[in-house]
Amino acid sequence: MNELRVNDRINVPEVRLVGPGGEQVGVVAIASALRLAEEANLDLVEVAPNAKPPVAKLMDYGKYKYEAAQKARDARRNQVSTQLKEIRIGLKIDQHDYETKLRRIYKFLDAGDKVKIQLRFRGREQARPEEGLRLMERIAEDAAENGTVESAPRVDGRAMVMVIAPIRRKSEAKSDQRRRREAQRENRRAQEARRAQKNIERIAEKEAAKTEKEKA
Repeated sequence: MNELRVNDRINVPEVRLVGPGGEQVGVVAIASALRLAEEANLDLVEVAPNAKPPVAKLMDYGKYKYEAAQKARDARRNQVSTQLKEIRIGLKIDQHDYETKLRRIYKFLDAGDKVKIQLRFRGREQARPEEGLRLMERIAEDAAENGTVESAPRVDGRAMVMVIAPIRRKSEAKSDQRRRREAQRENRRAQEARRAQKNIERIAEKEAAKTEKEKA
């Protein structure tokens, strides 16, 4: 964030003044604008120095800088780069291995990452690309709820390659993960509170029983 000129640092004869609520005050001498800022216990901030005359606004500059920094941090947090994960399979993959690979594909897509499926042909399998295409189509269909085909299956040397893109953006996936972690923490705290309450109740019951026994 570029540093703005504030108060006495604004060395121009007049400014187009904007009030704290966005209201247009008009063109006023810089001395008058500074006096209004002092009376309102606010700062005079030059928000458009290249305008003719420059535009200045009455505001709490410290609060403005804090909020701008918060917005910048939030923007950086949401700019999460999508990664390209790779899954390698064979044409003769068995059902158990297929399901294992599929779960990994789901995991990557749900995390907001793209997945590159690489099917390797061995020996004479290279003469049967139609079988590889059917396997790729099967994967795309099974993963349809989590992602969409971004790059259709294509032959690349001794392999066939396909790229599946996630339905959700990575920033959304990260937000969901944070919410799940927070919900889990809240659940653990609630469980701990319930256990603590039960312990207190048991101790109270024991003390009450002890007191009754002593009275008897």
